[in-house]
Amino acid sequence: MKYNIRGQHILVTDALREHVEKKLSRLERYFEAPFTSEVNVTLSVTKNRQGVEVTIPLRGVMLRAEEKHDDMYAAVDLVVDKLERQIRKHKTKVNRKFRMDGGLKTLFREDSAAVSVLDEEEELDVGVVRTKRHTLKPMDVEEAILQMNMVGHSFYVFANAETKEVNVVYRRDDGKYGLIEQA
Repeated sequence: MKYNIRGQHILVTDALREHVEKKLSRLERYFEAPFTSEVNVTLSVTKNRQGVEVTIPLRGVMLRAEEKHDDMYAAVDLVVDKLERQIRKHKTKVNRKFRMDGGLKTLFREDSAAVSVLDEEEELDVGVVRTKRHTLKPMDVEEAILQMNMVGHSFYVFANAETKEVNVVYRRDDGKYGLIEQA
């Protein structure tokens, strides 16, 4: 793997660079043959939190994970674990779909023992645990934000009174709000 490691408001030391490369090299076992994509890693520090963002462009999919923690080394470990889960989930899906086609299946190495365990994990992860029915009351964005805050959720689905479309407001990591509109 080729690594592009950069820091925002932090000096990337040799020890930190080695730790990132060592941890990310664990992911190589999931890929077939020589892995030629460039892995982009951004290490950042904001106030008391340290963050790691990793992007791995692959053929047909973009793997991306972000993690924040008080300790940079712990954040690196957590982001690698998150990427590993994404890869296993995607690998299972791709291998199942393209098993006979000869398509993207060559992107990931086949490991029958891991696939059987991952099939069980995927069934547990994907199942719908609860279904809610909600009447969408027409309202403006500000009222939707107030409703979201009242119910204590990080997002709220509503019918936009102006556009008559289904929209979602959500609370961002920086404490501000975002709006998702139907295309």
